[in-house]
Amino acid sequence: MKLSLRNIDRSFGAVQVLHDVTLDLHPGEVHALIGENGAGKSTTMKIMSGYLAPTSGEVLLDDRPVAFASSEAAEAHGVVLIHQEFNLAELLTVEQNIFLGHELKRGPFLDIRAMRERTRHLLDRLDCHVAPDAVVRDISNPDKQMVEIAKALSRDARVLIMDEPTAVLTEREAEVLFSQISRLRAEGVAILFTSHKLDEVKRISDRVTVLRDGHVVAQAMTQAMTEDEMATAMVGRDVSSLYPERAAPVGGEIVLTVEGLTVPGHARDVSFDLHRGEILGIAGLIGSGRTETMEGLVGLRAATGTVRVEGRAIRRDRPRAALDAGIAYLTEDRKERGLLLDKSMRENLTLQSLRDFTRVLIDEAAEDRALDQAIADFDIRAPHRAVEVGNLSGGNQQKLLLAKTMLADPQIVIIDEPTRGIDIGTKKQIYEFIHGLVARGKSVIVISSEMQEVIGLADRVLVMRQGRLAGELSRPDINEDRIVRLAMGLDGVRGAA
Repeated sequence: MKLSLRNIDRSFGAVQVLHDVTLDLHPGEVHALIGENGAGKSTTMKIMSGYLAPTSGEVLLDDRPVAFASSEAAEAHGVVLIHQEFNLAELLTVEQNIFLGHELKRGPFLDIRAMRERTRHLLDRLDCHVAPDAVVRDISNPDKQMVEIAKALSRDARVLIMDEPTAVLTEREAEVLFSQISRLRAEGVAILFTSHKLDEVKRISDRVTVLRDGHVVAQAMTQAMTEDEMATAMVGRDVSSLYPERAAPVGGEIVLTVEGLTVPGHARDVSFDLHRGEILGIAGLIGSGRTETMEGLVGLRAATGTVRVEGRAIRRDRPRAALDAGIAYLTEDRKERGLLLDKSMRENLTLQSLRDFTRVLIDEAAEDRALDQAIADFDIRAPHRAVEVGNLSGGNQQKLLLAKTMLADPQIVIIDEPTRGIDIGTKKQIYEFIHGLVARGKSVIVISSEMQEVIGLADRVLVMRQGRLAGELSRPDINEDRIVRLAMGLDGVRGAA
């Protein structure tokens, strides 16, 4: 089945977000759609899959005009969208989610056995070992992504639209997904694939369309474009030098000392130092305890051990104590734990520092001035100041979260997955911001699942494995081979060259 867009425009009120977009999804082909956050990718995909109607232009199925009244109508025609944000009922089981609205029946009764067997078969195809009767809220984010994919496969999709499907997957899980994409391509399914990871785009797609500011700025066979050419087309400028050069070597005094930090069930006896003006990378496989260790450090999880800031021990029984000591933590989950999506930018920006804007009542004029400064300093792009944060692009949400974190003027900043789901242009901005922090004498800890991000940013890298520190690397010994060997337990000599 071929799905096409012809001269599509889409406006939200006075704001036009798509301009004359034309593209074709051919059977047996993977078509990559790339662009910065806010370029119009999500709007394009929602029009393709019946979640939005175009303002003008046509949607065609096998070259015949079609108007999907809803996503259900699109699915009935074999067009299925896998959302970037999970579209799952957290309190239902895996099998209930997969068949929600499409339940199998035996006579008037639900056929529980058939749905369970079908669920197990779909998960086996994806090499996912979650139990069909597991409650979705209790499974990991990577497993939730696999459930989303299994749900799409259960609909017998002929056109499959995948919005950032690898954003929360490990490399092994991504490999399983790529093998499934190859199988579906061989079966004649037309696939639209979006990703900010251009190496994935280069590897998996046959054709690529680049959106910038709602316009198609490039269309080509993927083999005809290099990753640098894709990136330049996306942002309209050269981004080949993604990681800024360090202005000076690290050699400042110790500002943070962690001794014997243990987070029950997640991390054991973690000890390290952090220097002034240093970027310290935390690497390791998913499940190695990286995030849990940092959450224990700042009081978000129960933990034992000692944490000292400039020699003074801090309490860890409440997160406010860490912030008062000058430590700020930026969560990896900006949508669930970092931002209030149904509130405005101003309300989100000042929430963590609200006491600085309050005498008897909240000083909204002061909040507005702070928002003005944040928009300028962090290049936050929004259609208007009162927009609900949930309607911002992922990159602008991340910039707002950074602005919120920095409003308290911390001396130590812990950033968990700083660029997950972020386009390459915004990545470059965030990397420059991190370097700006250390240039001003602040210290940064970066937790990242992206190997090149750790290598490109960090002055020193701690590698975790199974809740323990497996090793420490300093430049020039920071490289992918050394990190992988430590993460897999193949090299356990701490600090060895």
